[in-house]
Amino acid sequence: QVQLVESGGGLVQAGGSLRLSCVTSGRIFRTNAMGWYRQAPGMQRELVATITSGGSTNYADSDSVKGRFTISRDNAVNTVYLQMNSLKPEDTAVYYCNADITYYRGYSRYTGNFWGQGTQVTVSS
Repeated sequence: QVQLVESGGGLVQAGGSLRLSCVTSGRIFRTNAMGWYRQAPGMQRELVATITSGGSTNYADSDSVKGRFTISRDNAVNTVYLQMNSLKPEDTAVYYCNADITYYRGYSRYTGNFWGQGTQVTVSS
């Protein structure tokens, strides 16, 4: 089965940095678009950024992350990253990795959308 495993979350002071990682595993033929989402307590899950297999990026429309967060990926190690700089208390949330993946089941290929389990990011003021 396909799995996405995030790491890199933690507690950081305002102004600090964190880099999140998400590695995919399983019987994967191809990992297509990948992205990061976040969910703060009592709020809906929201898009942070996405990246295509070719490296084209897209960030949330709001100014909340532009210029501070950078999404990237290394296809050789099946990993997507989120570099977060100048962190603010309002960035506190559980961050989730998401990916569209073409995978094998038996001898057939399927495409599905998968989520990681989430990693907590807490920014103290």
